Parts: sequence; structure tokens; C-alpha cells
Amino acid sequence: MSIQTDSSAQSPISLSEHVYTTLKRQIMKGELLPGHRMIVLDIAKQFNVSQAPVREALERLKQEGFIVGKMNKGSVVSEITAQEIRDIYALRQMVEGHALRRAMKVLEDKDIDYLEGVIAGMREAIDQGDSYRLVELDMLFHGYFYLRSGNALLYDIWNSIKTKIMRFITVTNRDHPGYSLSDSHTEILDLIKSGDVDLSETKLIRGLDFYKNYTGE
Repeated sequence: MSIQTDSSAQSPISLSEHVYTTLKRQIMKGELLPGHRMIVLDIAKQFNVSQAPVREALERLKQEGFIVGKMNKGSVVSEITAQEIRDIYALRQMVEGHALRRAMKVLEDKDIDYLEGVIAGMREAIDQGDSYRLVELDMLFHGYFYLRSGNALLYDIWNSIKTKIMRFITVTNRDHPGYSLSDSHTEILDLIKSGDVDLSETKLIRGLDFYKNYTGE
């Protein structure tokens, strides 16, 4: 099964979409650092486009938390603090197990096939050295439990924290290339397929400790 992510889309895209995806990737990979000014005119020249698609792209990035407005500076790449990450992972450890438990009640063969496809995509991304797509797929895997939980509020929580998680994981994966996301996710999925809810939740929560502990807590 081929899993579609922003970075793997093959269909033609608009100028605004091209600017958006390129800037998002640059922020995710740390090429545009926190505090970097996002000047519309400069970006338009960089992409050889008018200012309109740039403004559209920046608005999307702002809505997703990648950039923020600063007094007398315009838009800048947003900051992420260690405390924010600790808070996010503490929240994940409280709610993600609940989302998984709810999801496991309704998962069907097609859901398992989808998750196996995500993991296969992770292996491909690792082989290709594509850290950006690897993180996208990681988010699809975990986000699927929130989606299939049937709880709209849980899914809203996930979408509200996903951007900062992606940026943080991109950095930690670069620092720890030996940490195998695909293997750890395979272990989680094997437990899910076994039907053992308690062990599945325990494995999922313990897996979050790697990133939570990385912040120094």
C-alpha cells in the first residue's frame, strides 16, 4: 500500500502550495531557524512568484504554528522550548493510550493494512535518508489512533500539538540516527494485532519516553 504524505504527493500543485511545502520542509529540517524573518518580498523573489501565493503560504504556516507574528518584525519562524515539549509529551502520555484503547475496539483488517503500509513507508524513508518523510509517516501512525478513537476532541488535541512534535522529532532523529522508528512501530502494531490492549498501551507510552527524556526531564 502506498501511503500519501505532503512530501510524496505527485500531482501538480499550485504556486502557493509549492511555496508552502518548501518553506515547511525548510523549517522542519532546521534550515530556517526560530526567529528567522519571513519577508514576503524576499520569498517572492526566491521562488520567482508574485506576493499573493507567498502570503497564502505564510498564512497556512501561521495557522499551523510554524510561524508567528512579531511586533515590528512581521512573521518569524516560531520558537519551541524544552518545557513545551515536556508538556506536550506529558499530555500525550495521558491521552494517547486512551485513544489507542478506543481505536482498538473498532480497528479492522483494512486499518491494520494501512498501518503496515505506514511502517513500510518508514523503512523506505530510512533507506533513502528522508528524515522529513519519516517524521510525516510517524505522525500518520500515531494520529491514526486519535482519528479512529471516534472522539473528535481527542483528534483536535492531536492536530493542535502535531506541528511542534514534528519539528522536535526531526531534530532528535538527526541527533540519534540509530533509533529505529520502524522497528518500534512494528512492535506496537504486532501487539495491536494480538489484541492485547494493556501491552499495546504500555508499549506505546514507553515509546514516548525516548523523546520526553531527550528534553532533560
